[in-house]
This record gives sequence, structure tokens and C-alpha cells, in this order.
Amino acid sequence: MPQNESPAPRRGLDKRHADAASALRDIVRDGQTLAVGGFGLCGIPEALIAALRDSRAKGLTVISNNAGVDGFGLGQLLATRQIKKMISSYVGENKEFERQYLAGELELEFNPQGTLAERLRAGGAGIPAFFTRTGYGTIVAEGKETREFDGHHYVMETALKADVSLVKAWKADTAGNLVFRKTARNFNPAVAMAGKVCVAEVEEIVEVGSIDPDHVHLPGIYVDRIVLNATPEKRIEQRTVRAGEK
Repeated sequence: MPQNESPAPRRGLDKRHADAASALRDIVRDGQTLAVGGFGLCGIPEALIAALRDSRAKGLTVISNNAGVDGFGLGQLLATRQIKKMISSYVGENKEFERQYLAGELELEFNPQGTLAERLRAGGAGIPAFFTRTGYGTIVAEGKETREFDGHHYVMETALKADVSLVKAWKADTAGNLVFRKTARNFNPAVAMAGKVCVAEVEEIVEVGSIDPDHVHLPGIYVDRIVLNATPEKRIEQRTVRAGEK
């Protein structure tokens, strides 16, 4: 090879898939546990959720801060009855979620928000369990081990792991190194790390070396597949505007 030529990139490092459906086709099955990034409708993998809906996989346990809204985000999977159990923190904004839960059609494992984030982080870090003061003396602690440390009572929470993680980022290089934009970072890094297989939906894909290493929020070692969705909807849950002047 001439000295002024660079070696061709190895194809094995290119994690791009043609679309969300092809990225999920051989990894999503009935009865799996999936972790899905996002906070409300901020930073949710819209295209991957729609592809999961279209896969018709059923009996799913889904770990996510909440379950979207009626007709969008994870709310679509509730409408098609593909979710049997939610492991969540905030369960408002979704009437179908409420209806199914109150009717006994949907299981719910409720978590304080910080506890949910730490359970996902622990799953990705290989920590089987941890103790937290949050939830002690409430229904959150029912059936769980408790201990006293330095005069304070703690609840033992176990780590969360997923068969498949679905996350949303702003930018990726072809090796899967991710950059998140502002508050869309939310639960996504912890969700990615907690999954055996992680698929990332991004708005822009660049070549390896185009992202400053100091700007990488999540290394590509945690990401197995990437899907381009250059024009996501990015819906707003509740739009509040100032009344017009008279």
C-alpha cells in the first residue's frame, strides 16, 4: 500500500442498518424484556418504537420512565396490547395505561425515578443490588430486604437488565459512538448500558473520527446497531402558550 493512502475501514465496525425494522428483525421476540430511553416524549426512539409495534412481538416487559402518551411512543404498544408489564416511574399522561392497570390487564412495578435510574445504571455496571433510603416505609419497600446503616433505614433494590435496549441520540459515528443533545440525554445512556443488545436511533451519522472523543457521551462498545431517523416528530406532551393580548 502506498504510504500516502489510508487503510480501508473494516466493515465490521460499521453498525448502520437500513431502517428500524431491519435492525429489530432478528433480535426481538415474544416475552422479552426491553429497556427504552426517554423522559416523557423527550429523547424517545420514535422509529424504533413504531418498528417494535409493527413486529407484533407480544408479552413484553418494558423498562422505561413512563409509557408515552395515548397513540404515540410506548402508548402505541399499549394500544396493541403488546406490553404485559411496565417497570416505570411516572405513569400519568396515558389514559390507556390507567385503564389497563386498573382493570388488572397490565402489571406495574413502580419505582421512584432516581431508583429506576440507579437500577438501570447498576445493571450496566454489573452491580447486582444496592441500598437506598428512598421508599423505606412505603409500598415501594414491600417484600424487599431492608437494613440499617448509621442510624438510617435502607431498602435493597436489584439491578435492571434487558434483552434489548432501544435508545435515541442526536449523532453517531458508524462505530456507534453517541452524542446526545441537551435533556434528550435523560435515561438513554443508562438504558443503553443495561441491555444485552442495544439499538440506537440517531438524527445524524458521521464517519469514525468526526466526533471529538471528549464529546462522546456513550462509547460505541455499548451500541450494537444504529438507525438513521433524520426527521423525527419530537412531539410535545402539553403545549402551554401565553394568552394573546387584547
